[in-house]
Order: sequence, then structure tokens, then C-alpha cells
Amino acid sequence: HPEQGTLGKKGRLLVEAKAATVNNFSGGNPLVLCCLSPSYVFSFLDDLLCCVYLCLNQLGPAYLGMELGVGETVLMKAVAQATGRQLDKIKAEAQEKGDLGLVAESSRSNQRMMFQPASLTAGGVFRKLKEIASMSGNSAMNKKIDIIKGLFVACRFSEARYIVRSLAGKLRIGLAEQSVLSALSQAVCLTPPGQGFPPAVIDAGKGMSAESRRAWIEEKSLILKQTYCEMPNYDVLIPVLLKEGIDQLPNHCKLTPGVPLRPMLAHPTKGVGEVMKKFDEAAFTCEYKYDGERAQIHILESGEVRIFSRNQEDNTSKYPDIISRIPKVKKDSVVSCVLDTEAVAWDHEKKQIQPFQVLTTRKRKDVDASEIKVQVCVYAFDLLYLNGESLVRQPLCRRRALLRESFSEVEGEFVFARSIDSDNTDTIAEFLEQSVRDSCEGLMVKTLEKDATYEIAKRSHNWLKLKKDYLEGVGDTVDLCVIGAYLGKGKRTGTYGGFLLACYDEENEEFQSVCKVDLIINFSFYPDVWLDAVQVWEVKCADLSLSPVYKAAMGMVDPEKGISLRFPRFLRIRDDKKPEDATAAAQVH
Repeated sequence: HPEQGTLGKKGRLLVEAKAATVNNFSGGNPLVLCCLSPSYVFSFLDDLLCCVYLCLNQLGPAYLGMELGVGETVLMKAVAQATGRQLDKIKAEAQEKGDLGLVAESSRSNQRMMFQPASLTAGGVFRKLKEIASMSGNSAMNKKIDIIKGLFVACRFSEARYIVRSLAGKLRIGLAEQSVLSALSQAVCLTPPGQGFPPAVIDAGKGMSAESRRAWIEEKSLILKQTYCEMPNYDVLIPVLLKEGIDQLPNHCKLTPGVPLRPMLAHPTKGVGEVMKKFDEAAFTCEYKYDGERAQIHILESGEVRIFSRNQEDNTSKYPDIISRIPKVKKDSVVSCVLDTEAVAWDHEKKQIQPFQVLTTRKRKDVDASEIKVQVCVYAFDLLYLNGESLVRQPLCRRRALLRESFSEVEGEFVFARSIDSDNTDTIAEFLEQSVRDSCEGLMVKTLEKDATYEIAKRSHNWLKLKKDYLEGVGDTVDLCVIGAYLGKGKRTGTYGGFLLACYDEENEEFQSVCKVDLIINFSFYPDVWLDAVQVWEVKCADLSLSPVYKAAMGMVDPEKGISLRFPRFLRIRDDKKPEDATAAAQVH
């Protein structure tokens, strides 16, 4: 905390305290997020923003796509040059420890200097990282190495470890974004905005019972998290938070065309009967579930069109063909809007949907419209914003009506998702089979009127997915992270013969092992290589079983056993998903 000396003379946060405090903490108190104590929050706004981004290992909002672009080889060269150690020894030690950050820390601790450089600050480090990210050209790499060397020689204690990890994109402090938001909300709750420094009130919850205090903070935290879903930009959100307070956030930070939001997701079901039971008397619609890529289309008042993925990545340059057709499908009444759609590979000659694998062959960036070989059709199924009005709190029936009033269909280019409104079991079952014949994954079943708002970034029970796997006896596939690998044997020597997969526990912010995808048999209990959870695989299985070996959902069904997948089979890599978007432990059981 600031009171314990982690601030510089001008109130600037020292870097080492930022990461080490979080990394060494094993409890659940979000205030451990280094200096997000009330007195810090209300004293140094610029450093607070830098601190938040550094803790998240980001350089700005995800949708801006700012990346450091520093490879491990460059980092090794910088460490070697800064310490005078031989590069081959740096490489060997990194291979042994599996963490270049630890190598950098030990190398720096053994280095003696005649004059100690000025201490690193959060703001100073953050600006240097952004400078590195903005560099390009022939001499950019040498300039990056020079900046990294400058940061490295100024490191004290364990700062070198976290600087190098940040540059490598693997901070490893066990801190997810939800914890950052919880920390911010708790700090603002305890110390109301509008006070001077030092603040007169640093614990507004003093005197409350533990239960009342917890409920109060959770209520305020929910406001912050919901607002962040609509405006995922700390540069906009934090200044308003500190000036106006949490309660005013929804009035100042709203859904805005050009700023992507994370999509609403559906829960899997095992059959039509389960759908009928869950929705009971509620009116609902069944839509085709298209096998493509989520495309959130934003039309700005200026006429500019931007397209974002489900992970808020800017895909505008990937789809010039979609952008060119927007003017002819939107009505003149549409000034600005946000559409939720699916971009699907389309065969114009046969007039039919193509497999997802065909879509993945398209170039991912800077696509020239004249060179496009894989055509896409946009299937629109929701309208989230229209002409200055957010529609996310409107029921689906109204959003759908406005969507159809505001846009026109063009075959093979822009089409509304095919749907039926029915509560007849046989009709739904036939529609499911028809969706499969039409090369779709199955159906999305959504409430129309009751509890039918658009729940941003949530996997809601008001949207259910009924996939074609149900027809084959399995309710759904799962999306799992690769966390370990087994070395191949015999003919596969020199390659990996199997992989350890995990689901994601949102509450504890950890990956829990759930199964092995085997390319070989009879391998050891523990993987030969542990991997950072960076890639998501879609996996199909025959069934679920309890297991004393795997940790997935342990304690939810059995106090000492987790859940495992029987006969798991790899289907495809999900490049459109982040590790934290993997199937949740609660969903597995």
C-alpha cells in the first residue's frame, strides 16, 4: 500500500511492488491488486491507469490491438547485452527454468553497478512499453533492444522478472480482469470520490456487518462490471469512476459504435425436451446456429463501418467485402448501429453454406477485395444499438423487429438468421434436422419477451444451443485449453504424442485438468512439458465420468473427484476464443 512506502517522491508507483504483491498473495481479497487502496486510487490517476494496464499485461483497450511484438530471442539478446553474459548460457538457463523472467532476475541480481539508475515507475515503464509497440522499420529491433536494456539496468529486486515477463506477454501473476474490476469497485466504495488528499473517509463501510458490507460492495461491483462490458476502455471508465462515483457510471459510459462489446453466449442443452422444460411457458424463437465467425458490425455516424470478433479484435481489414455491401443493405433511416452477426463461408455457384474450415483459409488482415477467393454471407440475428439508442435492455422481440425494419436482405451477402417461433416439440425437432441438412451446427433457442434482454459477456440460460451432436447422442462439444504435452515415442519421437487439456474455473481464475487427447498410449501420469494456457481446442467426447485424477469441477459433484471426458476427440483450434473463454468448470458438470 502507499502507506507502506511503495510510492516514489511524486507519488509514482514502483514497479516491483505492483506484480510481486499480487504474485505472492494466495487469498481472495481483491485489494491485494497492489496499490489500488483508496488513498492511492484518489491521488494519482495517471499512475492508476498505468498500474491497471501493467497488471493486465495490456497497452490499452483490447480492441485497439496494440502489441509489443518482442520475441523471446530478442529478449535473450537484450538480457545478454545488459549483463555481459553469453547468449548461449542465457538460452540454456531459460530452457532449464522454463521462465526467462527468472533468468533475467538472477542475472540482474549478480550484476554490480557503480551508479544506480533512478527507480522505475509504473508510468515510466508503461510509456516505454508503448514506445516499443509503436516502433517499426529496419532499425526498430535494435531500438527495441536499447529500450529493454535501459529498463533492465534500472531494475531492482524482482522487477527484472516482471519486466521481462511483461515484454514476453506472460506476466504469470494469476490476476484476471474480473479481479481488477473488483479491486477498483471496492476501493471506490470504501473511499467516496470528491475528497481531497489525504481523504477524510477511507472506509465508508465501517460499522456495517460483514454480510451487509459484502452485499453492498458486490452490488456496486456489478454496476462497474456491467458498465465495463458496454464500454471496455479504462481510459474512459476510470476518470468517470473517480470523479462521479460508481452509481453514475451507466449515465456517462454507454455502448458506443466503434467500441466493441463482448457478445452474449448460450448454454448447451441435450435435447428438445430440456429446452421445453427450461422455457416452460415463455415465448421463444429457434434460429439456425451458423458455423462461422462472430462478426459484430458497427456503423458510425460518420458512415465508417468497423467489424470486430467475439474477442473484440478489429477485423475490419479482414472483411472489405462485408463493408462494401453495408450501404446497399441498410435503410436510409439507419444513421448508426451495432449488429450481432455470423460471417459464414458461402458458395455462390451452389448457393450453399461451406464448412467452417473453408472460412479459416481466408487471409486474416489487410485483405484486398479483388483477391478474395472465399466468399462470405453475413447472417444477422440481433441489433444492439440504433441511432443513438442502446437496445441491450430491450426484449429480443423488439430488437429483432427493428433489425428487420432497418435492413434489407440480399441473397448470399446479407441475410437474417432463419428462424421459427414455435412451442411444438415435433416442429422444433424437424427444424433442428433441417438446420443440419442446411450445413448448420444446430439451433439457438432464445426467449422473445420475458427475460429477453441482451446480457453482454454472459453465458445466459435465456439463450440455449441445441447442436447436431444431440442427434448423435452427445449434447455438445467443449472448448478446452492445452496446458501440457507428452513426448512421442517410437515413430513419433521428436514430436508430441498427446496433450493435457483443461477447462476454466471462473470463480478461482484457474485452469483445471479435465482429459488427455491421446496420440499415443501408456504415457506417464504427469505431462513431460507444461504449457502456458494460450490456445483453445474444440473437443468432442462420448460421455462424462468421475475421476480421482482430474480436477475439473472437483467439489461440485464429488468432494474428492473431478470430472473427465470419455474418449475425447480433437475437432479444431478455436482461434476466436481466449483461454478464459474456455468451457467453464461449472458447465462441465
